[in-house]
Amino acid sequence: MQPNDITFFQRFQDDILAGRKTITIRDASEAHFKVGDILRVGRFEDEEYFCTIEVTDTSTVTLETLTEKHAQQENMTREELKRVIAEIYPHQTQFYVIEFKCL
Repeated sequence: MQPNDITFFQRFQDDILAGRKTITIRDASEAHFKVGDILRVGRFEDEEYFCTIEVTDTSTVTLETLTEKHAQQENMTREELKRVIAEIYPHQTQFYVIEFKCL
């Protein structure tokens, strides 16, 4: 079985497949992705593959500089997005935005 390049929590799978979630915000351990990368996507919980994405843009952001656009791309409110990022990456301030589209 081929390994996945990136994983998402299962709760995001439907939004990704429907095109409602078009970015992911990650810490420095996943800052190596670049525009044009084609990635196998799996669920974090069980590593089960569910789609392939293409990276269309990358940038950096902090919790303070998250915008409404980021929130829309994540299919949530800005406050909800800030809370989720703080829960996943406690005590971190610098993040990497990976914009993508499903193939």
